[in-house]
Amino acid sequence: MKVSVVTVCWNAVSTVSDSLRSVSSQTLPEGTELEHVIIDGGSTDGTLKIVESVTSAARVVRYRVISEPDHGLYDAMNKGVALATGDVVGILNADDFLASANVATSVASVFVDANVEAAYGDLVYVRDPGESGTQFPVVRCWRSGRASVGAFRWGWMPPHPTFWLRKSVYERLPGYRLDLGTAADYEMMLRVAVKERIPLKYIPETLVCMRAGGASNVSVEARVKANRADRLAWSSNDLRPLPWTFLVKPLRKLPQWLLKPRATYGRWWLPETVTESGAVRP
Repeated sequence: MKVSVVTVCWNAVSTVSDSLRSVSSQTLPEGTELEHVIIDGGSTDGTLKIVESVTSAARVVRYRVISEPDHGLYDAMNKGVALATGDVVGILNADDFLASANVATSVASVFVDANVEAAYGDLVYVRDPGESGTQFPVVRCWRSGRASVGAFRWGWMPPHPTFWLRKSVYERLPGYRLDLGTAADYEMMLRVAVKERIPLKYIPETLVCMRAGGASNVSVEARVKANRADRLAWSSNDLRPLPWTFLVKPLRKLPQWLLKPRATYGRWWLPETVTESGAVRP
């Protein structure tokens, strides 16, 4: 089993180290390989120096790094997916980090079943404590749950940062659409689960920590644009939502501010997060 993680970045000097180190510090079961594909859009702020530092020190990860201009986030994702050589591929943004050292193991254990083509898990939104801090306060908790029949029509969707696909699925489908803006990841998951009817396997654990924010949620205007793009995601695939799909989709996220089973997540890959007993402090 070979697992590929794709990270796209551009002038991400303040966050990319966390993202990269959370991948390089994964513990892998015997027989599992881990590949990290890093697509940089031509950073000028020191991001590439951090990438070089982390990749040169890592032992268990194979890297593929490209730095060149692109046409935005999803164009870079398409490049990364095309370069990935793993059996399964996940996308970890430069602002996000894997929630524990066991994420790659959990993903690999699910895809050992040859019938599994797509999987997802849970996600938490965290507030950045700054470079000197080690604990990220939890702001929201996205507990995905198992997908029911017709779930997308009832406004459900899995968090894209936790979404994993077999490379063979990416190879037979067109890539992320560049004309849909921030809805490109929603459209990809909709295409996989609803149009192609590929079952989604739920991994019942937190896979990714995501810094609070996001281009589709920064203002009312941005949310309206995202809603229009969501509608286009359905119509362009000749799919028909329910009359209330786009109303309940944002409403389903309201409980995420109330559900906080953990108060913080730490930079678990740092030496100082290891206790005297050898256990990793969360």
